[in-house]
Amino acid sequence: MRKKAVWQAVKFTLFSISAGIIQVVSFALLHDVLGLESYWMSHVPSLILSVLWNFTFNRRYTFRSDASLTRSMALVALYYVVFTPASGWWGTALSEAGVHDWLVEAMNLLINFVTEFLFQRFVVYRTSLDTNEVAKRAQEQGKL
Repeated sequence: MRKKAVWQAVKFTLFSISAGIIQVVSFALLHDVLGLESYWMSHVPSLILSVLWNFTFNRRYTFRSDASLTRSMALVALYYVVFTPASGWWGTALSEAGVHDWLVEAMNLLINFVTEFLFQRFVVYRTSLDTNEVAKRAQEQGKL
């Protein structure tokens, strides 16, 4: 694997961890503090906050893309048009079957992490990697 691709994966992982923290904290506030009993009602808002955070940083620093913000966000939104109902459906089913809500949330975070990286790397930014000003400055300085 090329050094640049590994560094992309590392940055995506670090930003995803920070997004995961946002998702876990907001899920905890909704589920445990406010007492929303429906898994879906806690999962969806926390997922949206996480997605917005992750998208913003990964577009600028991981994939370093100058692709259209509207197009990029629309593609990510399409990913979530599939992922959100699917994760809400299986999350609710697992929760109602007795799987602890936090275990379900952890599984969803992991599935989301892997599939979103692949989708962003190979669909959203496949033709616009390293095209923004951050990438151009790094190239001028001889960095990744």
